Amino acid sequence: MQVQRHARAAVRALCSRWQTGTPAQLGLRGVAGSSAGRNAEPAPQPESGPSALPDWRSRLGVVRTDWSREEVGEVYNTPLLDLVHTAAVVHRANNDPAMVQRCTLLSIKTGGCPETCNYCSQSSSWSKETGTKAEKLMDLDAVYEAAVRAKEAGSTRFCMGAAWRGPSQVGPRQFQRVLEMVRGIRGLGMEVCTTLGMLTPDQAAALREAGLTAYNHNLDTSREYYGKVTTSRSYQDRLDTIDTVRQAGISVCAGGIIGLGEAHLDRVGLLHQLATLPAHPESVPINALVAVAGTPFAGHAPPSGLDMVRCVATARVLMPRTVVRLSAGRLTLSFADQALCFLAGANSIFDGDKLLTTPNNDRGEDEQLFDLLGLKSRPAFLPYASGAASSAAFQEAGAGGCGSAAATQQASATA
Repeated sequence: MQVQRHARAAVRALCSRWQTGTPAQLGLRGVAGSSAGRNAEPAPQPESGPSALPDWRSRLGVVRTDWSREEVGEVYNTPLLDLVHTAAVVHRANNDPAMVQRCTLLSIKTGGCPETCNYCSQSSSWSKETGTKAEKLMDLDAVYEAAVRAKEAGSTRFCMGAAWRGPSQVGPRQFQRVLEMVRGIRGLGMEVCTTLGMLTPDQAAALREAGLTAYNHNLDTSREYYGKVTTSRSYQDRLDTIDTVRQAGISVCAGGIIGLGEAHLDRVGLLHQLATLPAHPESVPINALVAVAGTPFAGHAPPSGLDMVRCVATARVLMPRTVVRLSAGRLTLSFADQALCFLAGANSIFDGDKLLTTPNNDRGEDEQLFDLLGLKSRPAFLPYASGAASSAAFQEAGAGGCGSAAATQQASATA
């Protein structure tokens, strides 16, 4: 709490400096000439006088959903060191900067997906090229054992992904098995997240009643670029499912992937969309593309470490209390890259040697990273400060896990 009080004072000091500084001192310019400046539209130069300063600087650290796309562009185009410093101040004012949640992601149903996401190896459209075979939904015991191993290794959230268009594609028996998985893993004292594709309101309600903590449904990129990523569903389909999850009272996990061939303006568009949802997602995964041989995006180069830092920092400024998850693609990031991401506001990682079907960092490496940077693991079921009243009320009721009495006791004992 003392750290957060000092950080809030620093936010006020920054706002004061921005109100009196010159445009050059304030860094109100684009990043032309750097790798992050290509394809980026320079931020407009303000007129002279304090009243012309960008509104976002005077409201730094305020949780708001009325961001304009121009404001988001100005945040994103802030010179990198200034942006990281600003994001770090916002992060410390709203979160414990040393606390990082460790999550594990398991593919409970691999391959045979009817969707055409050009980055994904699990689409049936290019299964011959990728060599990914369609597998059956895993058995309950195998998933439960994987969750036990993850908990013993230090994970506090267990995420399950199924290569489905949605549960409606497979019928009630398989969906019922997933509900049993959720119940079993909740019984271990872990947060539980699923990503199963598009949901109906009844399916979302069933997941909630089973004790699901969060539902992941990434937007991937901007609305404008989305047609280059997939044509088997629309951007509005994604937004509708996020709304369905939110209305059911389940925490929303929604983010995107960097390195899909998008321009910087598309990254701005993605972050603007997330920051202007009716309520900020409780968590926002920032993924770096892991190009898989045989997929249409196999030839795409991964984003640089500093590209990831810029996206993490922008997300933190826009969504001060959201958990920003440094997700897929960490294998290409050095310890220094990841340290900058944590400084800029990332406060979650996925550990374990595989994320769905792609390789991931070894747990031993992550232990070394945590020790080197002085990071500590976030316990399960700490209340999520971001989000909407519906999920907050659900958490307090205990069905969703994040705020139940038993969960709070467990988190206190772990801290």
